[in-house]
Amino acid sequence: MTSSTATVDKGPMAHAPSSKAALIMGALGVVYGDIGTSPLYTLRACLTGYGDLQPGHVLGVLSILFWMLMLVVSFKYVTLVLRADNRGEGGTLALLELAIRGRTGRVRVLLIMLAIFGAALFYGDSMITPAISVLSALEGISVVSHRFEHWVVPLSMIVLIALFVIQSRGTGTVGKLFGPIMALWFGTLAVVGGWQIWQTPAILEALDPIWAVRFVIESPGASFVLLGSVVLALTGAEALYADMGHFGRSPIRRAWFWMVLPSLALCYFGQGALLLRDPGAIKNPFFLMAPDWFVAPLVALATVATVVASQAVISGAYSMTRQAVQLGYWPRMEILHTSAVEKGQIYLPQVNALLLAAVMVLVLVFRSSDNLAAAYGFAVTGTMLTTSVLLFSLTMRLNAGAKRVMWSVVLGFLLVFDLLLFSANALKVHEGGWLPLLVGIVVFTLMITWRRGRYLLGELQQRDRQPLKEFMEQLEAYPPARVHGTAIFMTMSPGFVPPALLHNLKHNKVLHDHVLFFTIRSADVPYVLAEERFTVAKLSASSWQAVVTYGFKEEPDVPEVLREIAEAYPELDLEPMRTSFYLSRQTVVSARRPAMRRWRRALFAFMARNSTRSTKFFKIPPNRVVEMGMQVEL
Repeated sequence: MTSSTATVDKGPMAHAPSSKAALIMGALGVVYGDIGTSPLYTLRACLTGYGDLQPGHVLGVLSILFWMLMLVVSFKYVTLVLRADNRGEGGTLALLELAIRGRTGRVRVLLIMLAIFGAALFYGDSMITPAISVLSALEGISVVSHRFEHWVVPLSMIVLIALFVIQSRGTGTVGKLFGPIMALWFGTLAVVGGWQIWQTPAILEALDPIWAVRFVIESPGASFVLLGSVVLALTGAEALYADMGHFGRSPIRRAWFWMVLPSLALCYFGQGALLLRDPGAIKNPFFLMAPDWFVAPLVALATVATVVASQAVISGAYSMTRQAVQLGYWPRMEILHTSAVEKGQIYLPQVNALLLAAVMVLVLVFRSSDNLAAAYGFAVTGTMLTTSVLLFSLTMRLNAGAKRVMWSVVLGFLLVFDLLLFSANALKVHEGGWLPLLVGIVVFTLMITWRRGRYLLGELQQRDRQPLKEFMEQLEAYPPARVHGTAIFMTMSPGFVPPALLHNLKHNKVLHDHVLFFTIRSADVPYVLAEERFTVAKLSASSWQAVVTYGFKEEPDVPEVLREIAEAYPELDLEPMRTSFYLSRQTVVSARRPAMRRWRRALFAFMARNSTRSTKFFKIPPNRVVEMGMQVEL
């Protein structure tokens, strides 16, 4: 597999003089929080269904779990997927832009639809992860004493509310502790698990894949169903890829092989060793591994670790939404920076409020990590399957001949496993899997409706539109009254006369001394080089066309780029106090022959009305803006 643009890394960490040790520690705190807290509930979910727990069950299930970790996480994600970077960035939408580059027709459309649905499922994951993680950690207090069982749900809600409330204050200060906290967590997993293995070394027989093969042969049906629970050990694997731009490929790989994988293996095998000696420990094998005196501190540490894991997916939801906005799959939303130094630390109030409400509902409805386990796997396996299909498509496009055949065999083999995992979790739709499926369908519908609506608006604006250059030359030949200053007309379609200009000429009957037509575009790369930021073309004696490009992980800043344009083109008067911005405010109304169904048109209009105003999103001073209202038939 060939990484198309891996030589250029313009991510937020690209210019930070950080040591490898610091990056590895950062990866522990951000990347591995989710998968690192999976031992709290995974093995219990896998083995709870067996009434009479036998050593063969423990060894067979543990062998399957271990080798799935090796195959899916170590081989697929850490070894292969991390190679498919988009200028150093990863994630579903970043991979989509690579996969569809140069493609046309139905294949392009199908890949876009699949990737959007995979991204939509991620929001289901972002809802379930905080709920199941914090619940599973606080369930440990019932091991301390059964009298505390009824406190699990209220305490979980308090912890989660506090977590979402502090989002607006930023996580910079607390975030510095994430790495050391998770290092302590993984060290604890290794020590507690190793202590149990030392007491029952026979559990190491599960390292032999023969136990997994034997279990599958003897119980093929049960093994298939088991995959729906085994996938809980793989949750968070997508974070390895999505967070690649923050830390780089090498620190993420080293953190996995040096600390995370050994610690997880020791913890899972330690639980298995305990179950070989005491099958009754299945009620909570994780906390029962610890000595009595260490259970309470372990509950406290587990709660802190699950908060770290929850923070990672919440931040991921913010980043995913920002990417979707920049790529045109989501309406503009308010994006606040919580750090003056780190560009990646952002806060989206609307996303935060929706996630908090969803998480509270999950905790109140499901009330335990076991009940949520069925809902969890569907979102995770759906996103994994999406990544595999996009990766397969990208690899087939970049390679030819024997290399293409080799990669098709390897990725086809992995795709089969992803299909098995997804199918096994599809069986649990009625048990809770309907939740992420419902969230995914709703978000998918919203995203494609917005994308389709913006596309149709763009087509309508270009229909019967006059070429801009010829129009300005004719207008200056017979000009209306000229007024001092510069008018900047924001337009989606460069090269065509924007409606705001026509409305201004019709109602105000004036033309400014300088006119700049300004278009903002999103690129299919995360960051755009400074020298590729903008292009400016002179249209006539007093008018110019500027096209500004931002990557999908950047935020438009119109005043800043205007300062850069003014320095490069001194003949353009862009002094802020002599500049006015003209924008079109569109209202969608029903056409005689509507291009969208009534419900989709109403949904698109609702999203447009509630999107963040362009002045705020583009950081345009509101006291310099003139909005021209217009109705658009759709």
